[in-house]
Amino acid sequence: MSKQTTFALACVVVLSALVPGVAGYLTARMEAIEAAERNLRALEARLQLREARDARPVSYSVPCLRTPSTPQLQEFSASALGREEHAGRRQPGEAASDWLPGLLQDVEHAVTGE
Repeated sequence: MSKQTTFALACVVVLSALVPGVAGYLTARMEAIEAAERNLRALEARLQLREARDARPVSYSVPCLRTPSTPQLQEFSASALGREEHAGRRQPGEAASDWLPGLLQDVEHAVTGE
């Protein structure tokens, strides 16, 4: 064979391996760029939604659907505690455990309106 024929066959063999490889590489790069663009658009949309949610005015005119329950206090009468009528008032020299139940009773009466 001549040198030209050998050279031409060598070029055809190299190009037959090189062209599909380059085409595959470029296709993979283009797909990666398109995926990055899709992710960027999704992140931008989420950011816009978050900004729109944070920017909208808060409306407090909607009534509450569930009101919290008031704590139930146990009732004690002043006579049951062995105290005079003004059980919630602290006397000089009294320990907190002596006057605290009377104070709780006075608070309960104030809350319930009795």
